[in-house]
Amino acid sequence: MDHNGKFDMERADETGADRFDGSDERPSKTAGESSASPTARTESGGSTPGRDPQQDPMAPPAGEAGTHPQPSDVRAEGGPDTTSTVTPSAPPRRKSRKRLVLLLVLLAALVGGAYEGWNWWTVGRFEETTDDAYLHADMSVVSAKVGGYLAGIEVADNAQVRTGQVIATIDDKDYRLAVQSARDAIDVQQATIRRIEQQISAARSQVDEAEANREGSEAALTFADNELTRKSELESRSFASRQELESARVDRDRARAELHAATAHLTSAQANVAVLEAQRLEALKTLDSLRTRLDQAKQELAYTRIRAPVDGVIGNRAADIGELVQPGSRIAAIVPLADVYVDANFKETQLARMVPGQPVSVTVDAFPDRVFEGSVASLAPASGALFSLLPPENATGNFTKIVQRLPVRVVLDQAVLEEAVLRPGMSAVVTVDTRTDEDRQIAERTETRIRSEIAGLVDRLRDLTGLERADAAEPIDPSGAAAGGTR
Repeated sequence: MDHNGKFDMERADETGADRFDGSDERPSKTAGESSASPTARTESGGSTPGRDPQQDPMAPPAGEAGTHPQPSDVRAEGGPDTTSTVTPSAPPRRKSRKRLVLLLVLLAALVGGAYEGWNWWTVGRFEETTDDAYLHADMSVVSAKVGGYLAGIEVADNAQVRTGQVIATIDDKDYRLAVQSARDAIDVQQATIRRIEQQISAARSQVDEAEANREGSEAALTFADNELTRKSELESRSFASRQELESARVDRDRARAELHAATAHLTSAQANVAVLEAQRLEALKTLDSLRTRLDQAKQELAYTRIRAPVDGVIGNRAADIGELVQPGSRIAAIVPLADVYVDANFKETQLARMVPGQPVSVTVDAFPDRVFEGSVASLAPASGALFSLLPPENATGNFTKIVQRLPVRVVLDQAVLEEAVLRPGMSAVVTVDTRTDEDRQIAERTETRIRSEIAGLVDRLRDLTGLERADAAEPIDPSGAAAGGTR
């Protein structure tokens, strides 16, 4: 094959490859364009392929022209038109691609519709959603328990605090003096009690002495009685004089009087001891009161250091250094971020299947790409309208029925609370899954079956795609491309 024939074969191969790849086909030369070749124009002018080289320096020698005829010469002599391009035998790739894309789109639409239908039937129809939901927390208001001037603020705004951490301090000079005064009063009272105890000891000694005197008086009275009896017997026998008898009677009366005096003295000493004991008890009660007062003074001194009642974040600080505060004055608020919950106001028509313990999905406007998990904690005992300041009264006038809403408390999982990213007051969208265990089991079985069917469809589509590619990859017959010539 000569140079021109080899060139035509290469062009034909390129043309077939381009068409195989689905690229735009280049238009082939028409018969008119082929007849407009330089050789044809020479023939129309009366020249022959073996013309004199001197007339046309670029023309080949006559022998070579006869040996290797040009395609234009063959065309001019009435031979077959080899200059027009012959389309190679190739599969309709572009139509196959369109069918495949259409099949994929149709299959995707069917799968998507089936999935949405299945999802609604197994999950969606059991879900109750509301966007009337907000995050809340049981905030603690930190207030002053004693009056005074603020001496310092120990934490900054929005700072994390722990239970018992000092938040602010009040000037404590007066309270320290009160503590010292209570201690001094206790010391004085303790001295008073010691003095009374000493008096009681002395009074008891007097009681002992009075008892001894009384016993002596009793003995003297007994002796005087015996002496009087003996003198009486002697006087009756004339062995004693009348004067001795009277003297014995006087001694007896004197002993009796002394006994009465000793008894009275003993009674007085015992009463004195009782009085001193009562004074001692009173002094002890006073001491207890003073000790209580000391404890109170110490407590008030401790209250000058205002501490955080719970773990949380400081917010809404309402006092500054040097400000005079009174008992109950607000210092700041503490928000426990670890105890954030959601209050979702559902319509009464959404509560038929809702019970505590059901799983909940919460999305917050601040984190639209995240879903926070939780569960239903409780349902309110009445609608929000009944707890309002002015409950509705529909007994008179025109009536328009309005669907009421009931608050539902949602608690978040502990893992969510530990992140401490949610803030009370944020808006939320709450979705409650009201399915029962039986509904979930049915959904799981259905999901497994659908996944299996989708996997089978994907495998079939993959096999179909592999066949298409195999057909498209079949090589083109080089002989057909060679016969096509050039464009």
